[in-house]
Amino acid sequence: MKKGKLLDASVWKFLLVGVGNTLLSMVLMFLLEGLGYWPSTAIAYVAGAVLSFFLNRRFTFHSQETLGRSAVKFAFNVVVCYVLGYGIADWVVQPLAALVLTPMGVSELWLERLIKLTGMGFYTILNYFGQRFFAFQK
Repeated sequence: MKKGKLLDASVWKFLLVGVGNTLLSMVLMFLLEGLGYWPSTAIAYVAGAVLSFFLNRRFTFHSQETLGRSAVKFAFNVVVCYVLGYGIADWVVQPLAALVLTPMGVSELWLERLIKLTGMGFYTILNYFGQRFFAFQK
């Protein structure tokens, strides 16, 4: 990783790992949607985060950090990114999307799914930078 460069080759590895944990998270999130927005996304992200931790620690960022220390930093990062990403989607994007999409006939279920996907996008961007510059920083 070159100093001063915001994006490097690790972004492609991160995205590849992300495809796997995103598929796992999405399947769980939609299977559990009867539990509601926050429980379904939280359970899905815990499962995805466990997979992400082990793959990104070694494969993406080649962390030299101890397992315990990197796990604590990773967990903190995931919680912060989850609350920020899904919070922005729920509290900012959702009211705007409802205002635009509900009159167009989009159902509440599909509106919630679109907001979850938006939260996933915010989470992914925040999480990359959090893992690269905090959780797995040497």
